[in-house]
Amino acid sequence: MSELAPSRKRRWLRRGPWEAVATAVTVGGILMLVQPFALSLYTYSFLVIMVGSIAFVVVSHFPE
Repeated sequence: MSELAPSRKRRWLRRGPWEAVATAVTVGGILMLVQPFALSLYTYSFLVIMVGSIAFVVVSHFPE
């Protein structure tokens, strides 16, 4: 059973899917920034963009 643990951890920490999530969060923040309908979305857009950008930097150090 201990032999399976490293492979599960490696599968969970793969770079590709997490980079896609970080990119999607950043794009979501940009869409929040340019939409003209809700002030609350605009208010939190910078925070969402920053979270996505920082997540991308962290995830880029994950193994492939």
